[in-house]
Amino acid sequence: MSIKATETKKKEGFAFGKENYMMMIAGLVVILIGNLLMIGGGSDDPNVFDPEIFSTRRLTVAPIVILLGFVIEVYAIMRKPKD
Repeated sequence: MSIKATETKKKEGFAFGKENYMMMIAGLVVILIGNLLMIGGGSDDPNVFDPEIFSTRRLTVAPIVILLGFVIEVYAIMRKPKD
């Protein structure tokens, strides 16, 4: 093999480090928690209005938690893995 071939050979392995994958999993868990906060509140009788669908938990807290999960995901992807 020539010197040039050994210099251009790329490192084999995963695209991200262990910390990156752990942060990605944490971001997915936070997104899942946000979705779980948003569910529920259905009415058994379709003729009865349930004001629970307009709760602060569903309209404010859950979307903020989901956005936080996406921020964690973006940071985990953009973070340079330690060598």
